[in-house]
Amino acid sequence: MAPRAHTLPAPSPEVSSWEQVAAREVSKAVLYLPPWIIVILAFGLGTAFHVLLDSDDPQTIAWTVVGITACVMCLTGLTWWQSHARSTGGRLHSTLTTFAAGMWVCAATINGPTTTVTGRLIVIGGVTLAASFNIRTVIRQKNIDVSGAMADPLRFLFGQGAERAGLPAVQARTLAATAHKVEGAVQLEPGRQTADDLTKKVPYIESGIGLPPGSVVTSLDPDDASKAKVTISDPRTMKNPIPWPGASRPGASIAEALRPGLWQDLDEVAHVIVGHHVQFMGMTGAGKSIGGAWNYLAEIVSRHDVAVFAIDITKGEQTLGPLKAALHRLETTKAGAKALLGEIQSKVKERTDQLSAKGLQKWKAGCGLTYWVLWIEEFPDVYDALTDKEQEQFLSLLKAIRSAGGTVVMSLQRSDYTQMPTLARGQLAKMCFGVESGTDASFGLSEAQQDAGARPELWSNKQPGMAYLDAPSIPDARIAMPLRTYAWGISGGVFDDERANAQMRAHAAAYPAAYKPVDAGTAAISRLDASALAAPVAVPERPDADPDEESAMDDEDVRGVVAEYLTDDDPDPAIQVGLDDEIPDIAEGEPPMRFAPADRKMTAEERGAALMERLHELWDDGARDFSSGDLKPLWTSTDISRAWVQKQLKRLVEAGILGGYDDEAQRYLMAERPEV
Repeated sequence: MAPRAHTLPAPSPEVSSWEQVAAREVSKAVLYLPPWIIVILAFGLGTAFHVLLDSDDPQTIAWTVVGITACVMCLTGLTWWQSHARSTGGRLHSTLTTFAAGMWVCAATINGPTTTVTGRLIVIGGVTLAASFNIRTVIRQKNIDVSGAMADPLRFLFGQGAERAGLPAVQARTLAATAHKVEGAVQLEPGRQTADDLTKKVPYIESGIGLPPGSVVTSLDPDDASKAKVTISDPRTMKNPIPWPGASRPGASIAEALRPGLWQDLDEVAHVIVGHHVQFMGMTGAGKSIGGAWNYLAEIVSRHDVAVFAIDITKGEQTLGPLKAALHRLETTKAGAKALLGEIQSKVKERTDQLSAKGLQKWKAGCGLTYWVLWIEEFPDVYDALTDKEQEQFLSLLKAIRSAGGTVVMSLQRSDYTQMPTLARGQLAKMCFGVESGTDASFGLSEAQQDAGARPELWSNKQPGMAYLDAPSIPDARIAMPLRTYAWGISGGVFDDERANAQMRAHAAAYPAAYKPVDAGTAAISRLDASALAAPVAVPERPDADPDEESAMDDEDVRGVVAEYLTDDDPDPAIQVGLDDEIPDIAEGEPPMRFAPADRKMTAEERGAALMERLHELWDDGARDFSSGDLKPLWTSTDISRAWVQKQLKRLVEAGILGGYDDEAQRYLMAERPEV
């Protein structure tokens, strides 16, 4: 018969807590005992030496005192040397205490410890010295220097809050501090506390310090489980809308970070969207569309090596219509959405084969393929419109397109299993805007965000644009830190819907999809709508605007470009330049056309002559390749626009006058001196 196993009852949480409190108080008391023990030890040494030498001759007593004095001097010197890291006051305090205690032992050896002089010295002096060390201990524990200023505010305040929250052993220290945030490291009680314990106590710590909810953000220390990282900032700075400042890196690669808004500590959000898919979730009015979609897409379309294919069969062009000029395709019907998804699916293997031929396992900047972003608004409606077979194909596309150089962004209000396939949700980075409840939040946050204490239910739809973001390239310390996306159409601090739409249309017109070089596969899928680019967009003036303020919408590089060149396939039908025609000579004394006044309308011949003259200058200067930026004098000193120049360069390449275009280097090639 097997022996009966005996188990000991687990201690109750109340008993364990009281034991911890008792142990903590005892450890605090022990810190005050050493000075008093030293006083008792000194009294005992003086008494012992006096008793032992009482019957000896004076010469023995004298030599003993000399030996004690020598030892005292050595100990005094050692104390001074070892306390070099202390302040000058603390160093003198320790050194003089050692000297005074040693001299009293010498005096007690000769005269006895209880005579009038030595007895009063040990009582008055000993008590004074011991009490002075206790005072230093109290000050050191509170981390306040003798001037009364806080040596480390985070350690002092966080320690108070943690103690009131039931974490007395927690110690924090400041790592970095700016005008908007304090970053620190937290030492937990080894073997008894973890970073998860700290995270659960964050609301109580905020209450103990008197901070607004959401001020403290904690994260794990990847190198030590007994430590955590903490950031303290003011969530009230995010209550007011933050106007959109313009594209962060216009003309850069999509492989560089996007900037859709600001973190709570007012640092810029930097999200590299390449290589993963993203879910946008939030309740109606929380800012998914204007705050999320517009800011991300405004950044994306400003990059040179990306194409955006968009779907919204629920709201049509209400959300994405203002961006239409910059989109390579926008579908607003069920049939159109199905066709687009099918065409993208058919190109995935072709793209992966192209990357494989270049020795690449995934897309990278300069690989020759245009990166794809498939943006799906109101995703549940699109998914429900698909047949069972089409849904399976979509899930297959979701798994494969990442390797082919593509990202899928899906926006919806609640990502439960009835709205989002579980297989898909598990592959998505999470951006969660305001939600109605904590239950809804669980569908929009990653598990790490939930563990770190993210609470989007605090905003609901009262602070549009507030969100949490957990994605590759986002540091762990920020996944539970609130961010706010930029606001469009802010006039006098108030949102203006008409101005927001005009502002977005102007931005999209500045980066038209029609003029962006793309690979053949991307071109085959694209459906550019020239009518969306037919006329320049005027942005309503802000009542409080400075007339001298520069604005992205007033940039001369993009003003009137669309109206000039998309009203007809040929931007200027009057141009009659043949391949064998000579460039007309400029009359003597007349300045080159590229320096003609910008307010004078140039003829077609003058434009062509100015372009060829600039190309000849580059050739004569030794250039055998060039970028469109090398032709900047043409659109800064004449009425020629950048878009017209880029279109003519494309024609010169097709005609063989230029040697070609290097997609990877983004430069035009000249095999010989250009002649038309």
